[in-house]
Amino acid sequence: MSSATAGGQHGVDATSGAGGVESGSVRKVRTAALSVFSNSALILLKVIAGTLTGSIAILTEAVHSSIDLVASIVALVSVRKAGEPADETHRYGHEKIENLSAAIEGILILVGSAAIAFEAIRHLVGHGRVRIVGLGIAVAGVSVVVNVVVSAVIARNAKRTDSPALAADAAHLRTDALTSGAVVVGLSLVALTGAQWIDPVIALAIAGAIVFTGVRLLAGSGRVLVDEALPIEEVAAIRSAVEEFGPRGVVGYHELRTRRAGSRRYVDLHVQFRAGTSLEGAHRVAHELQDTIGARLREADVLIHLEPEDRVRPGQEIGPGAPGDRS
Repeated sequence: MSSATAGGQHGVDATSGAGGVESGSVRKVRTAALSVFSNSALILLKVIAGTLTGSIAILTEAVHSSIDLVASIVALVSVRKAGEPADETHRYGHEKIENLSAAIEGILILVGSAAIAFEAIRHLVGHGRVRIVGLGIAVAGVSVVVNVVVSAVIARNAKRTDSPALAADAAHLRTDALTSGAVVVGLSLVALTGAQWIDPVIALAIAGAIVFTGVRLLAGSGRVLVDEALPIEEVAAIRSAVEEFGPRGVVGYHELRTRRAGSRRYVDLHVQFRAGTSLEGAHRVAHELQDTIGARLREADVLIHLEPEDRVRPGQEIGPGAPGDRS
């Protein structure tokens, strides 16, 4: 039997179908649009409140929300683009733009933390004063509630659609909720003690806290952009699926490679078939194997290279007594 290749997205078709993919794309776009709307409303509210109260914490919160708005727009654009089918210049599709979006959001979070720290230090040196504390507390409280609710909705849909862009946007909004909660605490302490230095010190603490989120998003998206392998449990699911096809004529496999782009997984491997297996029969079994792998991994594009039995590498056989560890 000569070597051949069976490729395609049969696992995707078996688990979701065209309608499922379309509904997932629509859900992503609607969720990203919700984030754009909520951030726009919060920016307006914070700018008004910060101007009236003179609170540097609220004004830096407005800056943070402005960065959130930019990030939400980036997420909206990315999920729209990622949902487009492959074309002549992007044969593997556009899904990886979601990971690029997550990286951009991580950078924006770090930029926001730097802006908050700069304004807080300037306020400490300039001895600025908070004038209308009660209004500032009310605005920050509203921001906490809005961001907690919206981030929960986005995080839930990010999990449903396996979208890194939405997951990053949810993380970004959670940092905004954290900063708003810290503002409530800071302004409350200013009202109780009259110590004006508390407001910018709280802002500095906020800046330090959200750096962690930015670094985490950058690291996570960076791993995908450089084609890190899928998680160990997903690779194990692939190996298990292949080994279950031993009775169907599969005698070995190697060169298993995996990666991810956006919410899609890409899997390719070489599979050896028992001597005497016809090319038609091997091709049919390979497509069934693609379906099985696709059923175990969400949105998987599986490419299988068919090979004869004499291509089995020592120690990589499938069958009784065969080693369980293959590369």
